[in-house]
Parts: sequence; structure tokens; C-alpha cells
Amino acid sequence: MTLSNVDKSQADIYAGMVLIPGAIFAMGSERFYPEEAPVRRVSVDPFWIDETPVTNRQFARFVEETGHVTLAEIAPDPKDYPGMLPGMDRAGSLVFHKTRGPVDTGNPGNWWRFEFGADWRHPLGPGSSLDGIENHPVVHVAYADAEAYARWAGKKLPTEAEFEYAARGGLDNMDYAWGDVLAPGGQMMANYWQGLFPFANQCLDGWERSSPVKSFPANGFGLYDMIGNVWEWTQDWWSQASPAKKQHKASCCVLSNPRGGSIKASFDPSQPQVRIGRKVLKGGSHLCAENYCQRYRPAARHPEMIDTSTNHIGFRCVMRGG
Repeated sequence: MTLSNVDKSQADIYAGMVLIPGAIFAMGSERFYPEEAPVRRVSVDPFWIDETPVTNRQFARFVEETGHVTLAEIAPDPKDYPGMLPGMDRAGSLVFHKTRGPVDTGNPGNWWRFEFGADWRHPLGPGSSLDGIENHPVVHVAYADAEAYARWAGKKLPTEAEFEYAARGGLDNMDYAWGDVLAPGGQMMANYWQGLFPFANQCLDGWERSSPVKSFPANGFGLYDMIGNVWEWTQDWWSQASPAKKQHKASCCVLSNPRGGSIKASFDPSQPQVRIGRKVLKGGSHLCAENYCQRYRPAARHPEMIDTSTNHIGFRCVMRGG
């Protein structure tokens, strides 16, 4: 199917999207992090997907037409967050700050700060703006903000399986979106952190933070930034395969259009007092490095609470049944 086969009234919706054929592929990896295993055979139906993450320019049009206010622009209600420290009931979002030297990488608080006034219009805090980065992915969007945009655009957010298959670009069981070598011949293929995280970014890819969409080569499906640049929301609640399920990884059965678990099962067991669901993020970001979070890969995944926004999380949309 091409755009010429689509009803003209739908042309605007499909513009800037790529049709991904239905297929069976090997989802997951057993070479990096345990939450990516086991490798299993999965099928997805055909779907359309945005060729790039949603940009600041696109999100600005959505806000202008709808008046949408993002979660980061709304002061949190202390009643919803028991134990909130005094003075924290102000609008804001999480912003990355490079450290001066080596720190404990087991404590993300060493580089993340909740900045009052940080939001999609002010990605680095109240003194920043979108000037010059209109074509960068929009960030500081919580899950509800991404869903609201998708509804306005007549689209949906991708499932984890759809995102991973699209990110692989037609390559099966490869580590990266272009093969098994991170930087073939020294060529930077995506926006990620080169050097020692979180204090020494060599910027071999040319970018300290996010980059304009289409700054790096497209994958085999003609999609950009499917890994690196910014993490991207998916529809699926976070879940992990149980040890019992891992024992059956050699099963001949193919999972058709798999979905995540339940909202209850997605809660963070390390924070039993917090009852906020976590969705699956895919793709990694410009903060992924070889010495920390090697998640600039199609199989990589990460849980994120749906009320969280940061300056390295964005999204893209899909259309099904077209």
C-alpha cells in the first residue's frame, strides 16, 4: 500500500509515515540485560509508523489547536504524592546535568534534577526555549501527553513489539538497527553518549544533547532515530518474563501481536508505597553510553512511571488497519 491508495481525506494523517509490512521476527535479546530475555518468535500485523519522533514544531501545532497543558506544566497535588517534601508542589520536570567527574552510577540522583519551570517549551529549565531546536524531538511529555497528541492526530502509540520490529528495519537478531557493530568504520549511526557517562561526553556524533530528527541514517524501513536521541513511549504496561516462561523459549509457538502486562503488575516492587503504573520505553537516548545503559538497541527496554517527564523522553505514533 502507498499513499496513492489512501483516501485523500486521510492523506494528512499518513503524511510522514511509513508502512511496515506484517512479519514474524525474533523479539528480545540474551546478550545484554536480563529484562530483554528470552528471545521469542513474535508476529505483528502491518502498520504505519511516523518516520521520526514527534518534533517540537509538531507538538506546538497540537498545543496551539487544542490548548493542551502538559503534566509538567501542572503543579502536583501533595495528596497524590504522600511524603512530598515541602515546596515541591510546583510545576516542573526532570533535567539532566552532566557531573564534574566520576560519580556512583547506581544513583541517578547524581545527574537528574527536578527543575521548576522545565517543560516542553523550556527543555532545560525556565531560562531555556525552543529557539533553534524546533526540529528536535519534543521532550518533557508524560504518557498522557503523548496519548493526547496521538488522539488529536488520529493515531495511536505503538506497542512494544511494533516499535521493536520497526526499529530493527528488517534485520533479525542483530544488536543494532544496522547490524552487530555499534560504529561501523567509526561512523556514528545514532545519537548516544560517547565517552564516560555522566561526566565526559566526547560528542563524536556532534551532539551534546538531543539532535534534529533525520540527523543520522535511516534504518532499512526508512525510519529515523528508532534508537538513540530520545526514549519513546509505547502503549504497553511494563512486564517481565517469569523464570517458568524463560524455560520455554525454544517453543515453536509464535506470539501474535503481543501486549504488555497489567497496570498492577507494572508497579515498581522497590517502591511498594507508590501505586503508579509503568509503561515500556523503547529506543534508548542520547544519555545511553557504553559504560552505562547500553540501551541504544532495538531489543532494549526500560520501565517508566506514566506521570514522569524528562528531557530525554519523547514519542512517535502509529496507525493500524490502514
